[in-house]
Amino acid sequence: MSDISPNERRAGILDILRRATGPVPGEEVGERFGVGRTAVCNDVAVLRAEGHQISASPRGYVLEPANATGSRRIVAARHGPEGIEAELTAIVDAGVTVADVIVEHPVYGEIRGTLQIRGRDEVAAFVEGVRSGEVTLLSGLTGGVHKHTLWAADPARLDRACAKLRALGILVGSEPVSVGRGAAPRGAVRGSR
Repeated sequence: MSDISPNERRAGILDILRRATGPVPGEEVGERFGVGRTAVCNDVAVLRAEGHQISASPRGYVLEPANATGSRRIVAARHGPEGIEAELTAIVDAGVTVADVIVEHPVYGEIRGTLQIRGRDEVAAFVEGVRSGEVTLLSGLTGGVHKHTLWAADPARLDRACAKLRALGILVGSEPVSVGRGAAPRGAVRGSR
């Protein structure tokens, strides 16, 4: 059991997330403070309730910087499982973060999964998870149709990513969303690429 109070632990979690250059696994945070994953999840819930923008990706927790600037765009795509690697690689090679995947389910409505994929190594890890059966694709619920929220330091990168997706024949459409201060999605990459 931990020798520090929950308030001290939460302050420590914020410090870890502020210093992190990428997602921080909950298990790693728990080990640091001598608590289990449930305690970490509870602490993160309290921190979110206090207004801290913390997102959970498959690789761990990420704190959105308060002064994030950039551009977001929601793109719609359609492809089967064989198109995942090409899609994600085209996006990250343009210097763009894939913040999430969204599907419109006929019963449950919008279902969103946080991804925070920023580079080829993260694409490879995600694709390996799909191939090994560790990851189930949300787009499998909708015949391959899905959306992604993309984030970049400038709109030109988003334009390049969309052009690459269009060339691959998988872009169905895109819509710009807020641009400027605070435009980074929850957990977006800090700073420019």
